[in-house]
Amino acid sequence: EKLRVSEPSNAYDFGQIMNAVNASKDRAACADLLTLTDPKTLPVLLSNKLEGEILLIFIQSLEHYIAGKDPGLAYQHLFYLSKAERFKVVLALLSKKEKEEVQQLFDSLSKSQSDQFSLEDLDSLKKVYEL
Repeated sequence: EKLRVSEPSNAYDFGQIMNAVNASKDRAACADLLTLTDPKTLPVLLSNKLEGEILLIFIQSLEHYIAGKDPGLAYQHLFYLSKAERFKVVLALLSKKEKEEVQQLFDSLSKSQSDQFSLEDLDSLKKVYEL
């Protein structure tokens, strides 16, 4: 059964939804959540709860469900995700395979056209993701 996702009103709601999404590894539901969530609010909603598993399911959901339809939204989420507390710590703990997944998403975005980011913006963000 598909997880139903509604727009989170605060960090607690967001955390509860993310726990359910993560437990079921439901990338489609995670994509729904990211589509409903204003990217600018991501650092606040994540609070200090960012972990490798969460970063990875975000990346996979952006790659498989959002980047193709709305590359601008995918870029915005990547940009604000990098502003979240614990981002650098979580990034440092990613395995080589996990980093490759992040690279794939950036590769997909570099082939997209969007008025929300330039290739220079994307290159700058890749450096933030240490790629």
